[in-house]
Amino acid sequence: MSDERAGLLDGAIAPVSNVRLFGHEDAEEFLARSYRSGKGHHAVLIEGPEGIGKATLAFRFANHILRHPEPATAPEVIADPDPQHPVTRQLASGASHNLLHLARPVDEKTGRVRTAITVDEVRKAGHFFSQTSGTGNWRIVIIDPADDLNRNAANAILKILEEPPKRAMFLVLSHAPGKLLPTIRSRCLPLKLQELSPPAMDQALGQLGLSIPAEKRETVLSLAKGSVARALKLVNYGGADILEAFEQMLAASGPAQRRMMFKIADALSGKDSEVAFGFFTEHLGDHLAETARTLAMAGDLGAAEHYARLSSVINQQLGVASAYNLDRKQTILDVLAAIVR
Repeated sequence: MSDERAGLLDGAIAPVSNVRLFGHEDAEEFLARSYRSGKGHHAVLIEGPEGIGKATLAFRFANHILRHPEPATAPEVIADPDPQHPVTRQLASGASHNLLHLARPVDEKTGRVRTAITVDEVRKAGHFFSQTSGTGNWRIVIIDPADDLNRNAANAILKILEEPPKRAMFLVLSHAPGKLLPTIRSRCLPLKLQELSPPAMDQALGQLGLSIPAEKRETVLSLAKGSVARALKLVNYGGADILEAFEQMLAASGPAQRRMMFKIADALSGKDSEVAFGFFTEHLGDHLAETARTLAMAGDLGAAEHYARLSSVINQQLGVASAYNLDRKQTILDVLAAIVR
């Protein structure tokens, strides 16, 4: 089961506590040299697919800065954090006065993570800077991810980015930077991370000790698309079985198809199914977009338009169901019925 309060996947290591990073050596070298030069940008937009190490990189860089507060004497490489170093221990315990991690807050009534980073969370950044303004230390804000900022929160962050305090560093994470306000993107230095290579995935999954059955390993790694988070969802949350059932549903007809629809709906509407549900709806959007693209490339523009329109309708349907807390099982059945109709 995932840690609902922390939003941490079962089997994962919290980025702030993760002392290893695989596959992003060039990005680390760039950040280290940029910082050492003393001419580094005050805001870095670390972008790339979910689950490839963006947050881990951000915390490693923050650790590097706080351990070496004078750029000119900082090493040209970012070393693995020492778990026993005071800076590492303070960051891991959330006790550092020099770092603020902005993420979706927990709803006190439900105990679950909210759907957006609110303006109240961003106001913490203003308080953070005012409280530490006279220390002369570096003050680092990690926005994780900025995609979750609602409109008011995004505008509030923008105001701070426009007039950043001295010795302030913003590490802005994004899975989909195209959805951010253009004015936020324009005030950040973009640093794009790629999906993990097969060797890097092997190293990362090996560190987690993720056990993948030999007969499913190739399929899981292919579906993971270079993302450790996707691999965890595929293995620890039944994602691989759900996607297999979805493919069987698409290939079937009649009563057999109906049985697969109910199998998927049952899996996604049970207790502790939030992660699996989010994983499947994301896959569904990718499936419809890819289908529309394939049909358009083949010249079947009518069918392509149908799937593009269907994607929009389903997104709206899922949004309404979430907003009004409608029965999830019935919502899923309605969505699947629209796809196979």
